[in-house]
Amino acid sequence: MAISSSEAQFVTFSLGEEVFAVTVEVVREILDYEEAFKIPNGPDYLLGLRNVRGQGVPTIDLRLKLGLSKTVPTPHTRVLVLDIPMADRLLSLGLVADRVFEVTPFRQDQIEQAPDIGIKWRSDYISGVVRRDTGFVVIIDLARLLSADDTVAITPRDVAA
Repeated sequence: MAISSSEAQFVTFSLGEEVFAVTVEVVREILDYEEAFKIPNGPDYLLGLRNVRGQGVPTIDLRLKLGLSKTVPTPHTRVLVLDIPMADRLLSLGLVADRVFEVTPFRQDQIEQAPDIGIKWRSDYISGVVRRDTGFVVIIDLARLLSADDTVAITPRDVAA
């Protein structure tokens, strides 16, 4: 089955019972979880730096960023190493997921807008929702999720060697 222009590839992963997805284009690699090198005075969701092929990559606990409980690592916990296009640069970032499932295609007509719940809530980072037999997949727009304040907080400064 050929992929049509109205179809896009996504990497699906879980945080607890919930399933999320990011476009495959931003995923550089998927690594086993290991503790990050702690950075003092960072936001609570910044776990620290992870050495990825000689590059110090800031790693975040997406569960904390989304207001969920802190990740408790298991043998299934993975780190998605992402290269996220921002307005002025490419941000390399590690994102901790409880489990990574698969690369899967979603057709444009499967992707619904974030639900309107009648009140204002921070949903601008949700670029869409896909309905499946087993529930929903929330597609995350990482550039929107990481506001300008966040990217300043998690971008490593020049560190003396």
